Amino acid sequence: MRTRYRLGVDAGGTFTDFVLADAEGGVRLYKSPSTPHDPTEAISEGLKLIATDVGQSPKEIISQCDLCINGTTVGLNALIQHKGAKTGLICTKGHEDSIEIRLGHKEDGYRYDAEYPPAEMLVPRYLRRGVAERVVSDGSVKIPLNEDDVRAACELFIKEGVKAVAISFVWSVLHQDHERRAAEIVREMMPEAFLTVGSELYPQIREYTRTSTAIANAYLGPILKKYVDGIDKYFRDLGAEYPVRYFQSNGGLAIGQAMSDRSVYAINSGPASAPQAGLFVAKPFGIDNVISVDMGGTSFDITLTRGGSTNINKDIDFLRYRIGVPMIQVETLGAGGGSIGWIDEMGLLQVGPQSAGADPGPACYGNGGEEPTTTDANLILGYVNPTALLGGRMDLDREKAYASVKTKIADPLGISVERAAYGMFTIVNNNMVNGIRRVSVERGYDPRDFVLVAAGGAGAAHITALAKEMGIGTVLVPKLASGLCAFGQIISDVKYNYMATSPVRLEGEAAYKRINDTYAEIEAEGIAHLEADGFERDRIAIKRSIDMRYVGQIHECTVEIDNFTIDASTVDRLKNGFHAKHEQLYTYSEKGTPIEVVNLESTLYGRVDRPELPVLATGSDVAGALKTRRPMIFSPDGAAIDAPVYDGEKLGAGAEITGPAVIEEVTTTIVIEPGWHASLHESGSYVLKRTN
Repeated sequence: MRTRYRLGVDAGGTFTDFVLADAEGGVRLYKSPSTPHDPTEAISEGLKLIATDVGQSPKEIISQCDLCINGTTVGLNALIQHKGAKTGLICTKGHEDSIEIRLGHKEDGYRYDAEYPPAEMLVPRYLRRGVAERVVSDGSVKIPLNEDDVRAACELFIKEGVKAVAISFVWSVLHQDHERRAAEIVREMMPEAFLTVGSELYPQIREYTRTSTAIANAYLGPILKKYVDGIDKYFRDLGAEYPVRYFQSNGGLAIGQAMSDRSVYAINSGPASAPQAGLFVAKPFGIDNVISVDMGGTSFDITLTRGGSTNINKDIDFLRYRIGVPMIQVETLGAGGGSIGWIDEMGLLQVGPQSAGADPGPACYGNGGEEPTTTDANLILGYVNPTALLGGRMDLDREKAYASVKTKIADPLGISVERAAYGMFTIVNNNMVNGIRRVSVERGYDPRDFVLVAAGGAGAAHITALAKEMGIGTVLVPKLASGLCAFGQIISDVKYNYMATSPVRLEGEAAYKRINDTYAEIEAEGIAHLEADGFERDRIAIKRSIDMRYVGQIHECTVEIDNFTIDASTVDRLKNGFHAKHEQLYTYSEKGTPIEVVNLESTLYGRVDRPELPVLATGSDVAGALKTRRPMIFSPDGAAIDAPVYDGEKLGAGAEITGPAVIEEVTTTIVIEPGWHASLHESGSYVLKRTN
């Protein structure tokens, strides 16, 4: 009988991570340098590593995979770098500038900053074409669609070389005929163009949000389609029996066609799997309050899970663009192993957000990079073994790291290289701590009530310093830390969000019927979608939420509800849930004020069997795992301490190590600072606790 595998591939800015799980519970982790110009090159190199390890060819491995999953930053990078497709917008005449007017102000944090520049529009003004048509707030047609205006817009787009088109009309969510007819004309005149229809992608009220989301989807669509087509073909050519699944920013999986059509769901897909992985790691300890931090080569991603539930964002400004669709709440900042140290105009040391990336990378990579990075600093501080990166497949040049820090940081500041390196380490840590505070303290959570889970290749080197600064007493570092997001992908379910607008006051049988019928309609569509994906009905789960507000309010709040029929006997459950949510968010409720429903949403899951991690054998012979000792720096004065270095591969469950020390796993380095104690749990995670 052939071994069945499950493969997760997480493409980051510097490295691409691979996690291979088999039916017997074995889980293997691999890393390969990312190749942004052609992601399949990195995947090919990773599969070669896997093939060598398991003794099978890449084709044999892929043909035995019942699930291949890919998380990617392609969409995110295209949005950051403004390298999406040339896009045109067809909108209601007079509303061509709604995406620049926004909500009458800039995004939060810069509302009243006159010097903060406006966002760069994804669609330039001359490619925003208004057409005569008008639907009003009750769904009736005031002005019929002028089809000649739509054709004129298409003629301009063809002349200007537009590759993607977004259509978004006012109140189209209550009357979709105009958008659908406009879409027919676009498909007729521009059959090769990528097309997004706002009321289909995001069928909820708020014109600005819907239009902005549709534009972002169209802008990224051709990029994602090209990427998905290439990945799908690559795996088909290797004999994949099942379609590749792609990780979405809503925390679930989707097939390639869905990812291409709804490319906006790929914007933050990579780090969105961290909460699932963090909860999985914490489960053996009975913990469901988790802050997961993923420090890779380019960025530092933070997610918070409380009581087993991860916060979901909707209708937010992401990279200065309003995105309406649900996304796992991820705080991202430019703090990774490749973050560059520099001195600002005031003579102060800064680290990031600029990154050396995969090419040329840190100075110590020896690929021509000359800028001092976090990795260079960690090498100088003694935390990183110059001959142990990627299990010894990649050597680091300490002399180049030393020269870079000396030239760019130490000499200009008039300090030693060691003090400069520790200064870089401290500053990047402070940047990351500020990010953790934003997702915890600033949102009303006490970080001391959470455990910190380390992920990413660089995270474990900084984790005890971060926990100490945040007052967190327990840290979990899984052996899979370096590829934890890739692991999170293979334990995640397929997930689709279906939305509808149903503006109605929550009173009377007619209103209840309208809400129930709308839920039934969108859920039938979702069930059909998942059944087409190969899921039996008993493997499909549904979760509902509803956006409500008090009559007269402008903004609504989202309430999760059970899947019950709403009628006179159950409506109080719904109302009480809203009152409680409103009080939680705003410290008060108005139980005597009528409530109105705005939007409905159903999240449908195709449940996927989760692999079980093997139980580590007991082995407390720590002395036998000692590799060497080397000087390490843990204080700003640059004084070195002779500290032990242990081989994580030789440590068994029950092993205990007191800092200062370093544990070297194949793809990550765990730095245990003075005042911390580590023990290895049978689940494969190191438990780090403060001793003072």
